[in-house]
Amino acid sequence: MAEVTGDRTAEAVVRAQEAIARHARLVDDFPSPGIAFKDLTPVLADAEGLSAIVTALTHGCTDIDLVAGIDARGFLLGGAVARELGVGVLAVRKGGKLPPPVHSITYDLEYGTATLEIPADDGLGLSGMRVLLVDDVLATGGTAVAAADLLNRTGASVVGVAVIMELSGLGGRETIARGLGAGVPVHSVALDA
Repeated sequence: MAEVTGDRTAEAVVRAQEAIARHARLVDDFPSPGIAFKDLTPVLADAEGLSAIVTALTHGCTDIDLVAGIDARGFLLGGAVARELGVGVLAVRKGGKLPPPVHSITYDLEYGTATLEIPADDGLGLSGMRVLLVDDVLATGGTAVAAADLLNRTGASVVGVAVIMELSGLGGRETIARGLGAGVPVHSVALDA
């Protein structure tokens, strides 16, 4: 694993927050009336913004063996974060996207249910791996807890969650603490109330 220095990553957090303020696009009434959606796509399309975000997501990371990116933006980010840390990456896919055999988990959302899957190939060797879970946004926390549960069932241990933006009014951090334990750190580059 590459050495990740606190000064370098702390400086990247500031640069990432500036890039978010400069490039994020606010879309009213999406995905439903009354919701103001903050689109991070323009931030990730900016080379400096992407670079700052990837380094900022590694802030505080130590002893990571694998990065798991949650479908779909977590794939994009997870691969870059894994490269920064000098470790491998695993895609946590939405149900039905992987050929069998798979490990899967179905969980409740505020508007229904969803399924996440990872390959069940013994060649992955997930048992004993210390995993950083990466995604773009932390909202209610249900998807992060389900992804961590799925990985933990394979013998891996989710030791941290890193996201670009946390929607602090939705209780995701508390959901993660209840589901994974208060000792699992949650790192968000930016807060959006």
